[in-house]
Amino acid sequence: MYARLRWFIIALLFLGGAISYLDRAALSIAAPLVARDLGLDPARLGIVFSSFFFGYALFCFVGGWAADRIGPKNVFTLAMTVWSVFCGLTAAATGLVSLLLIRVVFGMGEGPFSSTANKLVSNWFPREEQASAVGMANAGQPLGAALAGPVVGFIAVSFGWRISFVVIAAVGLLWVVAWMLLATDRPDQHRWLDMAARARAVQERTRRAAAPALPLGTYLRRPAILATGFAFFGYAYILYFFLSWFPTYLTMSQGLSVQRMGAVNAIPWLVGFVGLASSGFVCDAIFRRRGDALFARKLVLVGSLLVAAVCVALAGIVRGVVPVVALMAVSVFFMYLTASTYWAIILDTVPEARVGGVSGFVHLIANLAGIVAPSVTGFLVEWSGSFGSAFVVTGGIAVAGALAVAVFVREPAPAAGAAMARAPV
Repeated sequence: MYARLRWFIIALLFLGGAISYLDRAALSIAAPLVARDLGLDPARLGIVFSSFFFGYALFCFVGGWAADRIGPKNVFTLAMTVWSVFCGLTAAATGLVSLLLIRVVFGMGEGPFSSTANKLVSNWFPREEQASAVGMANAGQPLGAALAGPVVGFIAVSFGWRISFVVIAAVGLLWVVAWMLLATDRPDQHRWLDMAARARAVQERTRRAAAPALPLGTYLRRPAILATGFAFFGYAYILYFFLSWFPTYLTMSQGLSVQRMGAVNAIPWLVGFVGLASSGFVCDAIFRRRGDALFARKLVLVGSLLVAAVCVALAGIVRGVVPVVALMAVSVFFMYLTASTYWAIILDTVPEARVGGVSGFVHLIANLAGIVAPSVTGFLVEWSGSFGSAFVVTGGIAVAGALAVAVFVREPAPAAGAAMARAPV
């Protein structure tokens, strides 16, 4: 029962992740209609895309820090409520300023999701299953983004773009009700477990929590954590370039209608779902085979991120819808194949009491790409009149992130006791 219950909690997070990206990707899908209605040029539209991440990036850290203190269940409840309400309020936007304010608060609501999920996995899962659990918890995100194309595209064209935001916001509020009724911070708190299972859960958690925890800042200064954050930035730069601008690229440069674009845009997301769903299982399988967790994380992260970088750069050079979408699908697959490794490195090297805060810090670094990528892309398109240079810049940043992990993430120096916790990794 205990094993089934913890995967049930992951299933709830899977659904929450799908809703988060359905909500987040909705503006990208409806962007041609929103821009026409509100009078936004490419540069201003890029600023709107970036505004989400001013709130999001900060609250990646705030949410993880709060999860260490008030528990992941409470953080998820508050976060999903805020982002669903402000997703719905997008329908009330009347111009650039109101849309910017709504997107900032919307981002604040979504920010805690991944770092808080990592904290929940730390509470519920043994080390040898943690990468698999993280991968599945986040695997709903590309599925939600894939659904955004046909769902939001159909509603926006049939009933207006404002109605589409109200409908998907209601779905998020329904998830909040289910989460409040069915989730707990730790397995020993869940009413579905019998006394014997609760006792085993307490024993397992006590064993994992026995490692000494230093002040949070000690972990945030470690080279391995900073390099992991920079690699995550490279991953996120690809992700947010694709999430924010690829739908508009398909309509502006490839001449697709909004409805056809919605269907075509779903293809890389569906391929990405396969990559993300399998990422943790691949990583844990290599770990079990080699007996070296860090080797497994680095092999998957560095190799896959390099492939993703090359493919996204090539997508800016080739011509035609089919080769561009094919290259982006491969890029998104390998990008998402790295998704669980960033979190797994944290779970491998940080005590349970600091997992939320460190996860939030790394996720904050990553999501600065959400501020940079959409705006830089918008200005590059405005300046050059094409998307080619934006694709190449995206690939170059991802290469730099992969190399940072290859060089700076290493095994901790041999030590004992509390000194082990102080060793740089």
